[in-house]
Amino acid sequence: MCTASRHAARRAQAGVTLIELALFIVIVGVAVVGILGVMSLTTRNSVDPQLRKQALAIAEGMLDEIEGARFTYCAVDDPAAETATGEAACATGEAFGIQGGATQRPYDNVNDYVAKDGSAISYTTDVAGNPFSALANQYAATVSMNAVVLNNIAAPNVLHIRVSVAYGDNQQVVLDGYRTRYAPNSIP
Repeated sequence: MCTASRHAARRAQAGVTLIELALFIVIVGVAVVGILGVMSLTTRNSVDPQLRKQALAIAEGMLDEIEGARFTYCAVDDPAAETATGEAACATGEAFGIQGGATQRPYDNVNDYVAKDGSAISYTTDVAGNPFSALANQYAATVSMNAVVLNNIAAPNVLHIRVSVAYGDNQQVVLDGYRTRYAPNSIP
């Protein structure tokens, strides 16, 4: 075998050069930094779906609770509650405000979930008075209602209910529902 071919064979078996090794380390380093950046972003945002699910569960629970409440003309303890034909017939006024000293939900009338002037009320606890989650002060539900016309039913007899649950960094879940006054004298 000639010397030139021996030298070429030895060179092929010698391995990588220092320049090739340095280039390999730079390329692998850039790839690792990119992968770690994506993993960090994914980990940081992986809690958000759980917070959103909890906020949605709170909003659904509040809306269900409110839609299940009575929507009567008069307060439950009003003497005319079972016979009134309108809010004007109530002896103590229409069914607004928390009646009978009730301080804990569920209230006895759908109107009790908002202030008498119709402004929204913010809630931070469940029906039993416990914070909405183990992460205290993580969620706040706001309830607002407006009288509307729905399918030719007059506005005083239909309420548009909006429940907003704020969570995380200025994020919120909003659910809307409607409640009609189909049994205005339904007093237990």
